[in-house]
Amino acid sequence: MSPEFRATNPLRDPNPESHPTDAQEVTLKISCCWLYAISKYGYPPSIADTLRVLGEMKALGFDCVELEGVRRENLLAVYERRHEIKDFCDGEGLRVINFCPVLPGSVSLDRAQREESWDLFRRAVEIANFFGCVTIQGDSFTPPLKFRGDSPYKESISYGKHFTVEIDPAFSWSSQWSAMVESFTRMTQEAKRAGLRFCVEPRVGELLSNTDAILRMMDAVGDANFGAVLDTAHLNAQKEILALSVEKLGSRIFFVHAADNDGRVNDHFACGRGAVDWDGVFQGLKKHEFAGYVAVDVGMVPDIDAQYRESLEFLKRMAAKYAL
Repeated sequence: MSPEFRATNPLRDPNPESHPTDAQEVTLKISCCWLYAISKYGYPPSIADTLRVLGEMKALGFDCVELEGVRRENLLAVYERRHEIKDFCDGEGLRVINFCPVLPGSVSLDRAQREESWDLFRRAVEIANFFGCVTIQGDSFTPPLKFRGDSPYKESISYGKHFTVEIDPAFSWSSQWSAMVESFTRMTQEAKRAGLRFCVEPRVGELLSNTDAILRMMDAVGDANFGAVLDTAHLNAQKEILALSVEKLGSRIFFVHAADNDGRVNDHFACGRGAVDWDGVFQGLKKHEFAGYVAVDVGMVPDIDAQYRESLEFLKRMAAKYAL
């Protein structure tokens, strides 16, 4: 990893206080979320479309991006083509700063499925380190309930749906919680050994869906290397007071996903188009000396390129306003 990369990424550096606090270090680092790729090319995008969309992210004005590996097949495809993907990124002047392996089996009540996911997660850690990522990200996924009709994120990302469920008499929340704690503890430790930070994103309709749920998981994991993705759109749709969410999580916010909505539906619109309290969010990030990445997370909108450019400029203005 180059000295320049380490010097501008204190989350990655074990001794960030040793660096001078110049203007470059306090400038907000903005990234492009993988939701852009999913919205344009499906879930997951092929490797060919992955290369295509990375070029489109650069054309939008982003120098930093996310990358995903969805379940076994796509994750291993990303691994096999990692040199080609990285060469493309290097040629475009792009840096992959977060890798997200999508492994629903990691929270399965079936231990064999969890163990398979842990093996895949180790491969994901290799990918993240190969690209020089700051963080590696997990999710808590949809609860194993019987949904009548649609279920959250069954095939792809979807917003604004209403769900009804039937509870299996054999389902045990205590067992489900224990399975999550075991997996997230293992993944946190695996990431730590590789010099990465592990973070999980609370999302509407998932096992960990709000700020207090992930705080409880942090207590259970008991390791400061486990942190949160603060997703403004999902938490706003959960009727959270976002400034309070920032206060509760404080330095355990490792990554921010930035999008907006009206607070009723978990849409992911351009920043500034909805009811998100951006001043409260940025005041909190400033107070807690947030030094990570804020990633534009707009998706499933018809004018997606325009909304990404709009969000990028909005976040730059907010960063200037709060000197973040």
